Amino acid sequence: MLKICHLYPDVLNLFGDSGNVQCLIRRLEWRGIEYELTRVPIGKSIDFTQFDLFFMGGGQELEREILLNELRSGVDKEIIAAVEDEKVFFCVGGSYQLMGQYGISLEGHQTDYIGALDLHTVDGETRMVGNCMFSRVDDFSGSIVVGFESHTGKTYLGSNTKPLGEVIKGFGNNGEDGTEGARYKNVYCTYSHGPLLAKNPELADCILLAALSRSNPSALLEPLDDELELNAHFYMKNRLGEK
Repeated sequence: MLKICHLYPDVLNLFGDSGNVQCLIRRLEWRGIEYELTRVPIGKSIDFTQFDLFFMGGGQELEREILLNELRSGVDKEIIAAVEDEKVFFCVGGSYQLMGQYGISLEGHQTDYIGALDLHTVDGETRMVGNCMFSRVDDFSGSIVVGFESHTGKTYLGSNTKPLGEVIKGFGNNGEDGTEGARYKNVYCTYSHGPLLAKNPELADCILLAALSRSNPSALLEPLDDELELNAHFYMKNRLGEK
């Protein structure tokens, strides 16, 4: 039984990010793998030790400010403990930023975040928006990920955090250093919305396998017929100039 926790869908769901959860559970259902999905809105307390996989989507500044009050009630410490226990997290957009140490506004004001990952975000004046593509650096086959990004925040990784990928098209973390997303232990963070996993089945299975392997190191995922998903994937690759 894989236990999945969708954190704060009431405030973190830009660009249909919640569709990532649907992608994950469909891929489990198609393989006959049992799962349990729990959606946790603001104000609902949970035992983080009881879950294998956590998802958080994107949110704008107002939503993040609302959520920070919840996080500072002690949830931030529970998330840090779950990360260090190598629970699997998949975080997109605004929640990616919140997993870091802090954010700095255009006016220079610093706001402390969860502090689970060694990274920080600085607000920029120009929105980085459009279809994007990057190669995963944690995958020796060099698999390509296609998505859609829209953010003004510029995220910079610290020495203890690796990028999820290297930018091929688009802006990535900050439009400067060629990195996209972040990886630490079993945490996967990205600026790519979409929902991202609908057209990147390899990444979806990578996340699922990481979660399943915590209780069963020999876990394997049977191949699926991903014709529709791969058609969408290759369409975007070709559109962005990758043959």
